[in-house]
Amino acid sequence: MKPEPAGLTLARALAWAAIAATGPAPLCQQPPSDPLAGARSLLQAGAFARAEASLRAYVSAHPGDADAHFLLGYTLFREQKAKESLAEFTAGAKYRRPGAADLKSVASDYVLLGDFADADKWFTEVTREAPNDDDAWYLLGRTRYNENDFTGAVSCFERALVLHPKYVEAENNLGLSWGELNDSAKAGAAFQTAIDWQGSAPADSQPFLNLGTLLADQREYDKALPLLARAVALSPQNPRIHDELAKVYEARNQLSEAQAELEKAIALAPNSSELHFKLGRIYRREGLADQARHEFDICDKLNSTHSSVETPNPYIPQKSPQP
Repeated sequence: MKPEPAGLTLARALAWAAIAATGPAPLCQQPPSDPLAGARSLLQAGAFARAEASLRAYVSAHPGDADAHFLLGYTLFREQKAKESLAEFTAGAKYRRPGAADLKSVASDYVLLGDFADADKWFTEVTREAPNDDDAWYLLGRTRYNENDFTGAVSCFERALVLHPKYVEAENNLGLSWGELNDSAKAGAAFQTAIDWQGSAPADSQPFLNLGTLLADQREYDKALPLLARAVALSPQNPRIHDELAKVYEARNQLSEAQAELEKAIALAPNSSELHFKLGRIYRREGLADQARHEFDICDKLNSTHSSVETPNPYIPQKSPQP
């Protein structure tokens, strides 16, 4: 299974794109006469629904105000209303060309819609207009990863790292890209670097998860175990990490520990048929026939109704501080 980079799911796409997209104009330091100041304050406070209502009223009265359309487009993006957001950016573009920050939101809307080709187009345009924007290169790299253009993703992440040294998320995604290019040595080195950069108080569990998974795939279970244990300590609500840790425990024949991790994963992701199947297999190995049958029945029901989901890997990244 292709490793999931931060940013594949809709919710995560919103999270990482929102970090970079600051809207059509800064949300603070606006002149007192700014007619959109109230809406900007609401946005800054995270009151997106109220900001939307305020901006819709303003746009209705001032349909030719490009800034208002763009700010409404950004607000709708933050509310995950991608199609409505794009419509506002299109409306505003009738009066002036969107700037780089606006186009970053446009590209992010396409990410939310799963249209990575158009996201690539607009993130590329942002990097042309703002070539020193490290986040734009990072987001373009993630987009190209999702397009299976792993060589292009490597180039983007490397550029982001030149502009923003010790950018943990970029280094981690660089490792994922090298992994897809079948260079496990470079992938492992990148994951380890992303871990090392976090020092003694790490906050990002993803490099621990990815390096642990890589080592487990290489049957280096003794090395993988402490990494995955650290990952689950950092992100106990992430079912994917519990799943990967269970795999290592099962490989080490620590069945009770594998059972516990899968039970935690299922509590967090009850509609993953894969998790139910794995837990059923563990129960069967433990001689717990009734419990195993119950899990296999759930697995069959989820699959037959097409209601199963992939085991999620929830993560809300935070941009690493400049050194």
